[in-house]
Amino acid sequence: MDFNDLCLSKETLEGIEKHGFSSPTEVQEKVLPVSLSGKDVMVQSKTGSGKTLVFLLTIFERYLKNRDSKALIVAPTRELAVQIEEDAISFSSAIDGYQIGCFYGGVGYAKQLEEVKEGINLAVGTPGRLLDFLKSGKIDFKSFDIVVLDEADRMFDMGFYPDIEKMFSRMRPREERQTMLFSATLSMKVRNLAWAFMNEPEEIEVRPEEVTVKEITQELFHITREEKFPLLLSLLKNINPASTIIFTNTKDCAVEVATRLKMNGYKAAYLMGDMVQNKRLKTLDAFKEGKITILVATDVAARGLQIDDLELVVNYDIPEDYENYVHRIGRTARAGKSGKAVTLADEMYIYGLEPIEEFIHMKIPVLWPDECGLEPVEDLSKGIKIKKERKGNERRGAERKPRQSSSAKPREKKPSRPSRPVKSEKKNDRKSSVKEEKRIPSKDELLKKEIEGKSVKKVNLNEVKVEEKKGFIAFIKRIFGK
Repeated sequence: MDFNDLCLSKETLEGIEKHGFSSPTEVQEKVLPVSLSGKDVMVQSKTGSGKTLVFLLTIFERYLKNRDSKALIVAPTRELAVQIEEDAISFSSAIDGYQIGCFYGGVGYAKQLEEVKEGINLAVGTPGRLLDFLKSGKIDFKSFDIVVLDEADRMFDMGFYPDIEKMFSRMRPREERQTMLFSATLSMKVRNLAWAFMNEPEEIEVRPEEVTVKEITQELFHITREEKFPLLLSLLKNINPASTIIFTNTKDCAVEVATRLKMNGYKAAYLMGDMVQNKRLKTLDAFKEGKITILVATDVAARGLQIDDLELVVNYDIPEDYENYVHRIGRTARAGKSGKAVTLADEMYIYGLEPIEEFIHMKIPVLWPDECGLEPVEDLSKGIKIKKERKGNERRGAERKPRQSSSAKPREKKPSRPSRPVKSEKKNDRKSSVKEEKRIPSKDELLKKEIEGKSVKKVNLNEVKVEEKKGFIAFIKRIFGK
């Protein structure tokens, strides 16, 4: 099948040819004939399969047939929203006057509000910021006749399900719009949403194994924790990749690995969840432009991070969730290209290997450093203690206020009071014991105290008066709590 077989407009074909695409991927071949006909689709497809082009081409073709058409794309993260915006701008370059806006949190409203005022044909955004504009009346959800939910399962994992329901409740009736849903897994939550807000969607599935693992060369090294970084240096020298993403399980480890790589002369930076938004975007832009060749990231970057021609992915730590392994190595071998993924298995995370191999239905080939011809590399960061990032600095975007310098005017000291004589510990102990004795005991404590030390006497209940029985039962209840 060829893109020309889909009867696309010349403007759309020009955008495809600009990127050098000749034949569609599997998900494009399966979904485009259905989505271009205007039908709702519910697609199971992993990141990196080419699904972004599916909904972008559908949106462009609808606009070229009806210039009043407006589209909305909802993404779980700001990084993914920005990447979709970049792809949309690039592929729509031949469409005159096509306006695209991107809306996400973590930055000011001024620039995004300006885009709304100028008028947009395509809105891309995250649920939180889109709802902000909806509540303030800046965006009218009823104006969209085509809606896309990208990585729906990820959105629901992040707690956006109520937000998505709220957004759909403010849109046109499902019969008056086209809705496309893309998800790595079609869970019950995803299906419930489709049944509630989509118009008889056609379900299309692309198997994960055929998309993410097939074209990737996978290698595994069994190594101790202490030997991991020296082995990483040897691997980087041997492979000499133009671009690399290294995944760690913790933020502290990401900071340490990135810092030590910089000490060894590599252009490296780290990426994690609680960084200031501007810094995150600058780091990603620098990586895409080649100013940074190694990105050390936690799993926050595993989904939705689109980097073209990524040569190498390194699992510095084996992921604790076996599905994250597929998301991580899926950053390479995108759109049918080949790629390489290396995993370093140490004693701390080795327990995660078996579930991964069961999930991908294969044993990852094991290599040994001495048999691969890997030469040892001098570690220039050896013995240097890496300072950990102080919690909250990235979120606030600023360090704590520095202390007042010695040159500043000193504060006037108040005259000190004469020190009181230190009381002896025995006297303090006696005083505290007196306080304890003066404490008023509760009624229950008094009742319990009444029976302490008293002899137990058998009583024939038949001889006890009714009034006394009631009092006795009440007494027992108060003693034992029932």
